[in-house]
Amino acid sequence: MPKLGMGPVRRNQLIEAAISSLHDYGYADTTVARIAKKAGVSSGIVHHYFDGKDDLLFATMQHMLRDLRAETLKSLKQAQTPRGRLSAIVAANFAPSQYSPDVMTAWLALYGSARQSSNLTRILRLYDARLNSNLKHAFNKLTNPDKATELAIGVSALIDGVWLRAALFGDVYNRDTAIHLVESYIDSQLPPVRTH
Repeated sequence: MPKLGMGPVRRNQLIEAAISSLHDYGYADTTVARIAKKAGVSSGIVHHYFDGKDDLLFATMQHMLRDLRAETLKSLKQAQTPRGRLSAIVAANFAPSQYSPDVMTAWLALYGSARQSSNLTRILRLYDARLNSNLKHAFNKLTNPDKATELAIGVSALIDGVWLRAALFGDVYNRDTAIHLVESYIDSQLPPVRTH
């Protein structure tokens, strides 16, 4: 019988093992047995906390999205202006916690499998809607509503595209370069700031 209060600790341990397994083996070859081995537990323990591989991987994506949301909220708290909010959103999406090799590989694996999983598709749609909403809110203070919508879609696509290239090609798109590319695009789309 698990110790009282052990559930959240064990679930996080299994999620971390799932992220590591996705990195080492990819989606198709990540199994409950491999996740259990990485976590140092039996497969039975995995099944005690999750209904199987799909349930655990769905929980893993939820966990990574919660981490991204926490990064975004932390970054937004420091933003003083609408333009600062845009920079905060960009920085959060390229935060070191989102840029670790294990996390990047796990994101790629889960994104690639979303077409076969309505649960993964649903949660990715929520992420996309939240990102677009945050961007549009900031852009609405800097330009007209139609342009704000267009820019929010463009910047979210650029964030995802640059992030994907970084995940696939590594050093060519390091974190600073990724942020600079997105920031430069934003600056090119906004009217110049008047200094007088």
